[in-house]
Amino acid sequence: MIPAIITIDGPAASGKSSVGRRVARQLDFLLFDTGALYRSVTLAALQRALSTSDDAAMSELAATLHIDLIPATIDDGRPYTVLIDGEDVTWAIRSEPVNAHVSTVSAFPGVREALNKQQRRIAHRGRVVMAGRDIGTVVVPEAPLKIFLDASPQVRALRRYAEIQARGEDASLAEILAGVQHRDEIDSTRATAPLKAADDAVIINTDDKTIEEVVDAIVQLARKRNLVE
Repeated sequence: MIPAIITIDGPAASGKSSVGRRVARQLDFLLFDTGALYRSVTLAALQRALSTSDDAAMSELAATLHIDLIPATIDDGRPYTVLIDGEDVTWAIRSEPVNAHVSTVSAFPGVREALNKQQRRIAHRGRVVMAGRDIGTVVVPEAPLKIFLDASPQVRALRRYAEIQARGEDASLAEILAGVQHRDEIDSTRATAPLKAADDAVIINTDDKTIEEVVDAIVQLARKRNLVE
């Protein structure tokens, strides 16, 4: 019996986290943003002044870090709290330096192997929404409902720009767009678990859709597939 698992994959800033959070809330599922794990490894590497292009160093780091995702501990808009060895890094993993390096780190097979084990364990508890880039293709390809969110690089860059400004931080739209396009290239061409939609995924382009419309479509699909009562 396959547990109730909804996977939401897609490129950077396609809305996976925002949509996943609302879907999980509506269905009373656990939201597990798997990208937070890769961001956590990247942040830890930058804090330790390790080279994010060093395969062996990144793989060893991923295997030794203690990363937790727990219910939000602070009411500041976060969907959950991320801890690295007990330290709250929820917003730190969303910084531009992490954005610039996370695709390189997440491409290493050793890093993915170390983190995939934890992802699978959490997924098979059931009643979970997992957002990432290879959840439906690699981590839990047996999931009964797989979603692939897509949007143009320009729309995704504008969303990230607005998100950063809303936190009161400075940002360059041109730099964010360049970063999104660079990350797309890395994610889609990497040898290990490249970004792509699963063959049986439902593809939703979000360029002209509101979050509410996307969430409603996924919730209706979950009900049609009997993932919720």
